[in-house]
Amino acid sequence: MNTDFFGNEIDPAVGYARGSLLRGSADEVRRLAQAGRVAAAFVAREGIDKIAICTGNLRFYPVAADDLPVLCEEWIGPGLFGEDLRQAAIAHLGGQGHEAAAVVNRTSAGIVATVLAHAQGRSVLSLVQEGDRSHASVGRGAGLAGVDVVEVHDLDALKEGIARETPSLVVITPVTSELSMLADDLIKGAVEAAKAAGCITFLDDAYGARYRPVLHGGGASLSFGADLVITNADKAGLSGPRAGILCGDPASLVPVQAKASELGMEARAPVAVGAMRSLQGFTPELLIQEAQDGQDLAEALEMALGADRITRSALGPKIDEQDAMKIALDMAGAEAADLVPAEVTAAIGMLMLREKGIVTVNTHGQPGGRVSIRLKPTAGAVARAGGAKAVADCLVSAMREVADHLQDQAWVAATLFGENAHG
Repeated sequence: MNTDFFGNEIDPAVGYARGSLLRGSADEVRRLAQAGRVAAAFVAREGIDKIAICTGNLRFYPVAADDLPVLCEEWIGPGLFGEDLRQAAIAHLGGQGHEAAAVVNRTSAGIVATVLAHAQGRSVLSLVQEGDRSHASVGRGAGLAGVDVVEVHDLDALKEGIARETPSLVVITPVTSELSMLADDLIKGAVEAAKAAGCITFLDDAYGARYRPVLHGGGASLSFGADLVITNADKAGLSGPRAGILCGDPASLVPVQAKASELGMEARAPVAVGAMRSLQGFTPELLIQEAQDGQDLAEALEMALGADRITRSALGPKIDEQDAMKIALDMAGAEAADLVPAEVTAAIGMLMLREKGIVTVNTHGQPGGRVSIRLKPTAGAVARAGGAKAVADCLVSAMREVADHLQDQAWVAATLFGENAHG
């Protein structure tokens, strides 16, 4: 049994401990609904222009007025913009020109559909940076397919896994949501080894499609020779909407499209048009500015809390959920509390949203998403919140308020779910 620093049992499906308040996905949906109410109250008080999105996901809808009556029309529209979408995806992901492309309603949906289409009743082999894990949707897709996920962290282990498990599908995560990154030579070697064994190779490049090439000089997603690549339409410099963009070998993509359509995971025309416009509007400068804002924010947090408590990524600072709970306990002068780290960070996020309109994954993340405090500011977010120091001060203030209520579960429940919180 794996436990966290505080002795709480870790739920292997999500990689963090469940508590008495956030017991599972249903409670996380309740928390998400409360975040919507808190955000609405903030907008009514301060205006939408003061909302500061620090999730790394912008989620605008970048279509033109002329797109709405023609391209967004459901019957004829997809045929009109399909080739432009394909070309935009190929250019963005570094393809050779023969690839097919499709949009699904979420990147998670695309991952699940790929696992269902290509697992073929065999274990899915998943390569991810050591110390991190595959996205939760890999495991959820495997669960729906009735197969296991076997995670490996280097090329030798991948080759051993291929020989032992004889997988039909190998999933490679070049950059995780924690921004742990695989080296280009490892990605290339893994693709080659998997394809030599007859496996379908699938890159979950939600962040990496831009993060690696723009900020680290890495290769384009399709340059490694994988059969399929997926990226988010709203992460790392893309404007949204929320969607997943699949691109790759047509023979490998069609079964995924079919499975996605069967399960209602395909993106409808308006979402697909938005994803295409997001790709067409991308410039590296957008991501570079986001990265600079993230470094400014990391520096301010290091000044406020100490550099030893902050982990920097290229897109901004992170405080591990267990470290956040330790900080709160220190502030409270306590050694323990009847909360788990995920509940502490969710409460901190809710207070930041209430006070400064700062949107984090701790309030708006989907069930099973990461629960560390990760501030990855989108373009202009730090300025809208009053600057890096103001964001850092808001976070520290939220930590202190949670620390003052660590032993008050009723207060935490009301913070997470609303005044009329009930299980």
